[in-house]
Amino acid sequence: MASVSLESVSKVFAGDVMAVNNVSLRVNDGEFLVLLGPSGCGKSTTLRMIAGLEEVTDGRIRIGDRIVNDVAPKDRDIAMVFQNYALYPHMSVYKNMAFGLELRYGGNSLHRTWKRLTSPTEAANLAAKRRGIRDAVRQTAQALKIEHLLDRMPRQLSGGERQRVALGRAIVRQPAVFLFDEPLSNLDAKLRLETRRELNELHQRLSTTMVYVTHDQTEAMTLGERIVVMNHGEIQQIGSPMEVYDRPETRFVAGFIGSPPMNFISGSLASEGDELSFVAGGVKVVFGEMQEQILAILGKKQAVELGVRPEDIGVEKSETDGDANCGRVSLVEPLGDCKLLHVAIGSRREINKLVCKVEPRANMAKGDCVRLRFYVNVHLFDAARGHNLTLD
Repeated sequence: MASVSLESVSKVFAGDVMAVNNVSLRVNDGEFLVLLGPSGCGKSTTLRMIAGLEEVTDGRIRIGDRIVNDVAPKDRDIAMVFQNYALYPHMSVYKNMAFGLELRYGGNSLHRTWKRLTSPTEAANLAAKRRGIRDAVRQTAQALKIEHLLDRMPRQLSGGERQRVALGRAIVRQPAVFLFDEPLSNLDAKLRLETRRELNELHQRLSTTMVYVTHDQTEAMTLGERIVVMNHGEIQQIGSPMEVYDRPETRFVAGFIGSPPMNFISGSLASEGDELSFVAGGVKVVFGEMQEQILAILGKKQAVELGVRPEDIGVEKSETDGDANCGRVSLVEPLGDCKLLHVAIGSRREINKLVCKVEPRANMAKGDCVRLRFYVNVHLFDAARGHNLTLD
């Protein structure tokens, strides 16, 4: 096992395309860390630089105490699992899993003969390790429930079975660091759920450092001990799953984490006597416990965006949709464990559309007039820069 450190790492492709910009990050020994972000945010490029598949334009990468910028991928003691499995089609499952160990412990027969002639002791040690390959492969296959597939070829396997083989090929090498590049993207929903659970159990069993890249926030929230949210080649926030969910540092993080995403309403702060509130078309949110904190913002920031998650909005039926915080249900989405209500609120000149999450059997239908109640867990974002002002 080993830690991984990125020190002011950047990657610039031809044409001055900045893929990764000055990223500094430490993955602790034995940690499961997830790089999360949309396509093109630089997360896979970051992973490939750790693996040695992309050269670093600037900065340093350490695995353990060793700087690996100029170290070949095969000498970094890492194992990588790719999105497209990358299995050798002409080799059986057993051969695919054993291939890396066979190369490490002797290579081809000509190389082994040369070793026996030039270094008999080293050759004997490698031979002993080679004899353990079969047991190592079978134990790993048994743990992944693919022992019955060892004699099959990749073309005879389903997508889920191929992904398990790719995982097994990485596990059997017992590397210091595992790297996963969106390994579940090609699986259907049920297999994704099962394989996600297996990855969690695998990390608990091996306690090995793992870096996992995904654009799927569900994978990130359920797998990662910490999440690194990236956008435009830069780190937006690092924290535990609940930290990035409950305390997003930027509007981007707030909108990217959560399904359905956070609601955003453009408006302004207003002070009436001792009452401080956020005001927008048809919406008024009075800050109670947060008032002292928000008062420090008032005067500096007038134009702001209010952010509130669907589950933090209370919904009750109303007689009218003309009052503050009253609107009309435009769409109902029953999801089994909850209902999503799409509510239009405000006048014709300024309509805000919000998504609210309610109980699955809530008696709400399209066209109903409703009153919204905003709980304390609301956020204010700088309309220009997107920073979360409620965290200042």
